[in-house]
Amino acid sequence: MLDLERLRALHSVATYGSVSAAADVLHVTTSAVSQQLAKLERETGQKLLERNGRGVRLTDAAELLVTHADRILSLVERAQADLEAHRGAVVGELAVAAFPTAIRGLMPAALRGLRADHPDLRVIVGEEDPMQSIPRVVRGDLDMAVVQDWNNEPLPIPEGLLRGTICYDVADVALPAGHPLADRDQVELKELAGDPWISSTPGSICCDWLTHTLRSIDAEPRIDHMAYEFATQLALVEAGLGNAILPRLGRCDVPEGVRIVPLKTSLSRRVYAVWREEAARRPAIRAAMDALRAAAPQSAPEPAEQQPQDL
Repeated sequence: MLDLERLRALHSVATYGSVSAAADVLHVTTSAVSQQLAKLERETGQKLLERNGRGVRLTDAAELLVTHADRILSLVERAQADLEAHRGAVVGELAVAAFPTAIRGLMPAALRGLRADHPDLRVIVGEEDPMQSIPRVVRGDLDMAVVQDWNNEPLPIPEGLLRGTICYDVADVALPAGHPLADRDQVELKELAGDPWISSTPGSICCDWLTHTLRSIDAEPRIDHMAYEFATQLALVEAGLGNAILPRLGRCDVPEGVRIVPLKTSLSRRVYAVWREEAARRPAIRAAMDALRAAAPQSAPEPAEQQPQDL
């Protein structure tokens, strides 16, 4: 009989590329992972790892076993979800990642509601950009990720994930108080195309979106300064160093030297959660979605068309 935890150790090595990386994900020592793999080799009568320079590589036998382990672990997760659904109890542990403004604008109220309504559920929350959190949900490191995409640039969702919309969030432009258009009631993005911009760090979804959006109006982006936190971006705007696009969800206090101006052609993002299909029956997933929706401000109307996967 193959031991489930030993299969999980091998699967983690295959997924993350090394024994040490697998140990980090499994929250054990590298020695513990090595011992699990050694026992699995004795159990199967097959060599599973070979030296490859300073690291290791999987043998053909290990690759075959990983293929089965993937299905086995998926079935175990589905069985656990079905048992929770059968009990109807919101229990256990839920590991959630959320992008920064969702952490600030949604999670405190949602977590407070979950703690009050479901005291036997332990929710562990971390801050991550969707580019990092979605792959971690796919791999099973996270149970749920709160992510975002924009109305002019949808985020591709990998096969095997489901999603549920939480809210829609309008974005405005932040201008230095001395900007020529700072006193306008509305402004078109094209009118600001040649200005310097302030955005989040390279590779983040917001920086990539700003680059895409400006290029879509035939303007080559001039992003002079990058900071992940909106408070820092606003401080740079107040200093007259550029403009910033700021969604309304979780917006911090606006400095006196900054003007927030709505855009004539609205830009909005959809905030939603994703989770694995195998976990869809878990009452904890539904409870978390209910709490997140209850915590969300109704800052933008929902688009007429819903995505087919939306839950």
